[in-house]
Amino acid sequence: MKFVVRLHAEITIKSRSVRKRYGKVLTNNLRKVLADIDAGLYVKWLWDRIEVSTPSEEEDVRQAVIDKLACTPGISWFAEVVERPLDEFEILAEWVAQFWLEKIAQQTFAVRVKRKGHHDFSSQQLERYIGGYLLEHQPTAKVQLKAPEHEITLQIIEQNIQLVGTRRQGLGGFPIPTQETVVSLMSGGFDSSVASFDFIRRGARTHFCFFNLGGDAHEVAVKQICHYLWDRYSKSHPIKFISVDFAPIVEDILTHVDNGAMGVVLKRQMLRAATRVAGFLKAQALVTGEAIGQVSSQTLANLQVIDKATDTLVLRPLITADKQTIVDQAKRIGTEALAKTIPEYCGVISNKPTVKADERAILAEEAKLDMSLIEQVVRNAQVLSMQDIAKAAQDQVQIKHTATDKPKVIIDIRTADEIEEQPLSTSFEVIEMPFFKVQSEFVKLDDANHYLLYCSQGVMSKMQTLLLQEAGYSNVSVYEGQDVE
Repeated sequence: MKFVVRLHAEITIKSRSVRKRYGKVLTNNLRKVLADIDAGLYVKWLWDRIEVSTPSEEEDVRQAVIDKLACTPGISWFAEVVERPLDEFEILAEWVAQFWLEKIAQQTFAVRVKRKGHHDFSSQQLERYIGGYLLEHQPTAKVQLKAPEHEITLQIIEQNIQLVGTRRQGLGGFPIPTQETVVSLMSGGFDSSVASFDFIRRGARTHFCFFNLGGDAHEVAVKQICHYLWDRYSKSHPIKFISVDFAPIVEDILTHVDNGAMGVVLKRQMLRAATRVAGFLKAQALVTGEAIGQVSSQTLANLQVIDKATDTLVLRPLITADKQTIVDQAKRIGTEALAKTIPEYCGVISNKPTVKADERAILAEEAKLDMSLIEQVVRNAQVLSMQDIAKAAQDQVQIKHTATDKPKVIIDIRTADEIEEQPLSTSFEVIEMPFFKVQSEFVKLDDANHYLLYCSQGVMSKMQTLLLQEAGYSNVSVYEGQDVE
């Protein structure tokens, strides 16, 4: 099978040298993300397109290639193609009819031919011949050159001809890492995940910085979202996850800062810490998911005061976006189901937050703080790669079912929407418990049973199991999708 990949339009209008560099970067990225699918898979850069081919005809390989092409930044569109040597018009018409004759019954269609090379016929001549042949053999169809229901696209490249299948939309944007490196401040909510995706799509290597305000369960949930974004959209390059325990900073703020200023001071402390993280990662900017007016700290007055805490560029791709627009985008990219279950910890620190912070007043409040804590928490931060996150869960959690005579019960930790879309089929008893409640609710379960945690991708269930095992529970392991007695 073969696919033709077209570069995003913004790449094709750049200078020849830049277009060549972007095209080669995208080609190398595709080789990396497709390498695990099929050993015989071949990716070739051909200036105006990239061709992806494999000798395999297996459907699971085809679907895996389609999924990766749809999620790799820099691609405008792609399509599966069928190729053969150029031949007589009649033979080519019969060939096209094998694929299209039934599809165009009682439908409108148009034949489009594009050529590259020298031939003794024009594109229009071949279009008319094939169109006439299809009409003769499918009289219920009708040619319509403007806005037809079906476009039959043929590409002639020298002495070969390709029949192009349905165009599938790519992400657009630029291949990673054609833009500078950034650090995204990840809370795990809708906003930060969508803001991170926007920069990934735009070709920036996007590392994740997490300020832990909600304990282990909060960190596990954010790791899951970050791992998902990396695995789906930026796996061509190594990405770091920096977890900073911000409890000492929060305690310092709660003890010394006036209630109305707490939110602004917290955000300024986060920017100071993130600036140090960015320096460690050689990143050029910080990314946040803030949108103007969404919460009290996100007024223009407050953002102006917050940004003065750092000389590093702070980028806010969602600054004018409506909340529903952000949620809809989170749903499209696949982070909505997890993000909607994570509380917004930053929003609970102040009861009567100011919406128009005065810089002098904020500086006076910050003078009461121990600023050395910033260096301390950053120095003690946990630095993981995305590979580390999955591998740590895989290595440390009991993957094998523990030998036990206890009755086995599955705990389905997916969201309600995921469970409704794909119910779990098993002979075991199933308890539905969202992942963010596992750590608090597990203690209430009957310890006469052995519990198997289940999630869609397997990462979250392993992480939650690890936390429970570290807490001393031995009657828990991971359900791997099959009933084991």
